[in-house]
Order: sequence, then structure tokens, then C-alpha cells
Amino acid sequence: MNCCDADNSVGATASKPDEAVCTASEVPETDRCRSCNGQGRPVSRKTVLLMLKPELLERAMHGNYNFCAARDCSIVYFEDKGREHFSVDDLRIRVGLKVTDDPIPLCYCFGFDESHIRNETSKTGETTIPERISRLIREGLCACESRNPAGVCCLGEVNKTANRLSETSQLR
Repeated sequence: MNCCDADNSVGATASKPDEAVCTASEVPETDRCRSCNGQGRPVSRKTVLLMLKPELLERAMHGNYNFCAARDCSIVYFEDKGREHFSVDDLRIRVGLKVTDDPIPLCYCFGFDESHIRNETSKTGETTIPERISRLIREGLCACESRNPAGVCCLGEVNKTANRLSETSQLR
């Protein structure tokens, strides 16, 4: 099974990591970040453990975790029925949804960040990066569930960023 089995074309309307799926009244309190009250998305304990600094691993050995995609919130993971949480400083890698300075990671499997798309778009007016990633995904070479801190396919965020940067480039 491929973690990225979806229509991953540029402009595809996939669920975006920073968009809420339910209204606040429909989301159980345990699915909400205690810091920003944003909706969390379930993430496997394996993903959490792969992202944490070694000295924090024991703290995440139990419980179920959610990923907080709110850009302005420093919390990345929070336990749904406990008090345990982990911030951007607790992770071994940068979380693209949580940073505003380069490098802003987008594709954790193949190493693309926002500057790659920005540079290609500024030179050619477009980017081939989403298509290149899609081809690699079709070949079964992605590991988003393990390598992306959100535990989901990166391509939605890559497409969103490519579209935004393409529009910005065309306005110049």
C-alpha cells in the first residue's frame, strides 16, 4: 500500500494539513491542541517516535497522539487523553508548517523545500517538482507516513506551495 495513493496533480483539491475538517462543536475536546485549540489530526506513535530527539523517546511510549498543523502554534504533537505534548524544539527536524525562514521543508521523502520551488519558478515561471514527486510516488518510493512529521503524504502541501509561488511569480 502506498501512503500517497491519491490524485496528486498540481491544483488537486486534496485535504490540506492546515485546514480543519470539522467545526469546533464536532471535534471532541481530546482532538484539540491545548495550546491553540486547533484541531489535531491523528498521527501514529511510530511517526512521533521517529521525529523526537532521542532523550524524549521514553515520554512518548504510551498514548495516542495528534499533530497540530496550526502555523503559529509551537506544539507539534499532543496526547489525546493525557497531558503529554511536544513542541518544535523537541523534534530532530524542522516542521515546514511551523517555520517561516528557509529552509522550509515541503517533501520529507525526497528533500524538496520551498526554496527549490521558488528558485525554479523564478527562473522558468513554473515548477516541475510536484510532477517529479508524483512520479517517484507512483514508483512506490515515498515514506511519508514515517518521514513527514504530519504522518501524511507531503504532496498536498507541495502542490499548495507550488500554486502560491506560481501565482506570485506571475504577478511580477
